[in-house]
Amino acid sequence: MRRSRQSPLGFLYDAPLHGYELHKRITALTGHVKPVAESTLYPAIKRLENARLLERATQPGSVAAPRHVLTLTEEGARELRRRLAEPSRRDITDENRWFTVLAFLKRLEDPAAQAAVLRSRLAFLEEPASFFYDGDRPLRAEELDDPFRAGILTIARATSQAELAWLRTTLMALGAAGH
Repeated sequence: MRRSRQSPLGFLYDAPLHGYELHKRITALTGHVKPVAESTLYPAIKRLENARLLERATQPGSVAAPRHVLTLTEEGARELRRRLAEPSRRDITDENRWFTVLAFLKRLEDPAAQAAVLRSRLAFLEEPASFFYDGDRPLRAEELDDPFRAGILTIARATSQAELAWLRTTLMALGAAGH
């Protein structure tokens, strides 16, 4: 569950949820790339509950057994904001984890703190990178004779350029909001 360490808290920040609904929302966010199994979600929920980051209440089921509703505590809201303000390197570099941070970054209400997180991602994206190398030198799509590998690099470059443009625009807007 470490891969989506913000998502249970983030979704519960929005509203109390049943465990099944929380699982559906996390799965929708993380997608098929990194599915969250119930066998990892429910122990993670228990750990968050033991840490007093969320509370569980029982509601009668409409048709079946009683259902548990999970609610974020004040401590849980503070912990979410701390995690968002201090993302790990992997939260910045792993696209799936980055999207999870981004999905809840609004909960970090200070524009300067939001901008600091975005600047971390910007710095990462501005580093020269490739999936393919000639020795230590990253290769560009134009240098490859393999059309499939060239396709990977072309798609990755277009995605990175779109994200870079969005990051720069959003950082400018946050800078204007912070003044």
